[in-house]
Amino acid sequence: MSRIGKLPVAVPKTVDLKIESETLKIKGPLGEMAQRFHPSVRFEFDQASRLLRAKVADEEPRQKALLGLSRTLALNAVEGVTKGFSREMEIHGLGYNVKLQGKDLVLAVGYINPVHLTIPQGLKVEIAQPTNPARFVIKGVDKQLVGQFAAVVRSIRKVEPYKGKGIRYKDEVVRKKAGKAFAGGAAT
Repeated sequence: MSRIGKLPVAVPKTVDLKIESETLKIKGPLGEMAQRFHPSVRFEFDQASRLLRAKVADEEPRQKALLGLSRTLALNAVEGVTKGFSREMEIHGLGYNVKLQGKDLVLAVGYINPVHLTIPQGLKVEIAQPTNPARFVIKGVDKQLVGQFAAVVRSIRKVEPYKGKGIRYKDEVVRKKAGKAFAGGAAT
């Protein structure tokens, strides 16, 4: 059996959980989520101990993998509605900045026109510092949605290796390359 899949998920008292055919409906202080799972996986929720357990019918390798995946998705949903998820990002570069216009995130990152990205429903963007280095945080209850939107934002202007200009995650380490060395001799 999957080592991760057999671990129970502790559900806090502030979270309401309903199990419907192939869906977990989770409602907490930060919002609500519905997480679908594979039909071969079933969940059991013990109200007294507040533990959610995942089970599979067979011990096939594919179903063991689905068991671990389903349990982790359920854990992420519970964490999302209680604590939430966030991704801190930075923009480095002279003249690069970030701002909010209604439901759009506007990035000025060296292109002729600023890039407008519509913030997906269920996410919030908070700008800590609008200019060099610009810092902002993407927050939400769905870990997958937060990560996906952060990846889309990062792909607008990837970090270039010579000066380190571009959009990066806060904890990302950028290895810089050495530039071309100046040729000392005169050309004749």
